Amino acid sequence: MIVNLVEYLTVAMIIFIIGVLGIFLNRKNIIIMLMSLELILLAINFNFIIFSVSLNDLMGQVYSLFILTVAAAESAIGLAILVAYYRIRGTIAVKYINLMRG
Repeated sequence: MIVNLVEYLTVAMIIFIIGVLGIFLNRKNIIIMLMSLELILLAINFNFIIFSVSLNDLMGQVYSLFILTVAAAESAIGLAILVAYYRIRGTIAVKYINLMRG
Protein backbone atom coordinates (compact mmCIF):
# COMPACT_ATOMS: atom_id res chain seq x y z
CA MET A 1 0.00 0.00 0.00
CA ILE A 2 1.64 3.22 -1.17
CA VAL A 3 0.73 6.57 0.32
CA ASN A 4 1.81 9.50 -1.79
CA LEU A 5 3.26 12.84 -0.77
CA VAL A 6 -0.02 14.76 -1.04
CA GLU A 7 -1.72 12.68 1.63
CA TYR A 8 1.10 13.25 4.10
CA LEU A 9 1.08 16.97 3.37
CA THR A 10 -2.68 17.04 3.87
CA VAL A 11 -2.27 15.55 7.34
CA ALA A 12 0.45 18.09 8.15
CA MET A 13 -1.77 20.92 6.88
CA ILE A 14 -4.68 19.73 9.04
CA ILE A 15 -2.45 19.61 12.13
CA PHE A 16 -1.15 23.12 11.34
CA ILE A 17 -4.68 24.51 10.88
CA ILE A 18 -5.81 22.94 14.18
CA GLY A 19 -2.87 24.65 15.91
CA VAL A 20 -3.63 28.04 14.36
CA LEU A 21 -7.32 27.75 15.21
CA GLY A 22 -6.40 26.76 18.76
CA ILE A 23 -4.46 29.99 19.16
CA PHE A 24 -7.03 32.27 17.55
CA LEU A 25 -10.20 30.76 19.00
CA ASN A 26 -9.00 30.29 22.55
CA ARG A 27 -7.53 33.53 23.85
CA LYS A 28 -8.28 32.90 27.54
CA ASN A 29 -6.25 29.84 28.48
CA ILE A 30 -2.53 30.18 27.97
CA ILE A 31 -1.85 26.45 28.43
CA ILE A 32 -4.03 25.65 25.42
CA MET A 33 -2.23 28.37 23.49
CA LEU A 34 1.11 26.71 24.30
CA MET A 35 -0.25 23.33 23.20
CA SER A 36 -1.47 24.89 19.96
CA LEU A 37 1.98 26.30 19.37
CA GLU A 38 3.40 22.81 19.88
CA LEU A 39 0.94 21.49 17.26
CA ILE A 40 2.18 24.10 14.80
CA LEU A 41 5.79 23.09 15.41
CA LEU A 42 4.81 19.42 15.05
CA ALA A 43 3.25 20.12 11.64
CA ILE A 44 6.39 21.93 10.53
CA ASN A 45 8.53 19.00 11.70
CA PHE A 46 6.26 16.62 9.84
CA ASN A 47 6.74 18.62 6.64
CA PHE A 48 10.52 18.61 7.08
CA ILE A 49 10.54 14.84 7.55
CA ILE A 50 8.18 14.22 4.63
CA PHE A 51 10.32 16.22 2.22
CA SER A 52 13.51 14.77 3.66
CA VAL A 53 12.34 11.23 2.97
CA SER A 54 10.93 12.05 -0.47
CA LEU A 55 14.13 13.84 -1.59
CA ASN A 56 16.53 11.35 0.05
CA ASP A 57 18.23 14.13 2.00
CA LEU A 58 18.92 14.04 5.73
CA MET A 59 18.94 17.80 6.31
CA GLY A 60 15.17 17.93 6.88
CA GLN A 61 15.47 15.35 9.63
CA VAL A 62 18.34 17.29 11.20
CA TYR A 63 16.26 20.48 11.14
CA SER A 64 13.34 18.64 12.72
CA LEU A 65 15.61 17.54 15.58
CA PHE A 66 16.63 21.16 16.15
CA ILE A 67 12.99 22.25 16.12
CA LEU A 68 12.09 19.52 18.62
CA THR A 69 14.89 20.74 20.89
CA VAL A 70 13.68 24.32 20.69
CA ALA A 71 10.07 23.21 21.27
CA ALA A 72 11.04 21.27 24.39
CA ALA A 73 12.96 24.25 25.75
CA GLU A 74 10.06 26.58 24.92
CA SER A 75 7.61 24.32 26.75
CA ALA A 76 9.80 24.03 29.82
CA ILE A 77 10.46 27.77 30.06
CA GLY A 78 6.84 28.66 29.30
CA LEU A 79 5.49 26.34 31.97
CA ALA A 80 8.07 27.60 34.50
CA ILE A 81 6.95 31.18 33.83
CA LEU A 82 3.31 30.12 34.21
CA VAL A 83 3.98 28.42 37.55
CA ALA A 84 5.80 31.50 38.84
CA TYR A 85 3.03 33.79 37.58
CA TYR A 86 0.35 31.59 39.18
CA ARG A 87 2.14 31.70 42.52
CA ILE A 88 2.24 35.50 42.42
CA ARG A 89 -1.21 36.31 40.99
CA GLY A 90 -3.28 33.20 41.71
CA THR A 91 -4.54 32.98 38.11
CA ILE A 92 -3.13 32.35 34.66
CA ALA A 93 -5.75 34.26 32.70
CA VAL A 94 -4.32 35.84 29.57
CA LYS A 95 -6.04 39.18 30.16
CA TYR A 96 -3.90 39.77 33.27
CA ILE A 97 -0.55 38.90 31.67
CA ASN A 98 0.19 42.57 30.92
CA LEU A 99 0.57 43.09 34.68
CA MET A 100 3.73 40.98 34.53
CA ARG A 101 5.93 43.89 33.49
CA GLY A 102 8.69 44.45 35.92
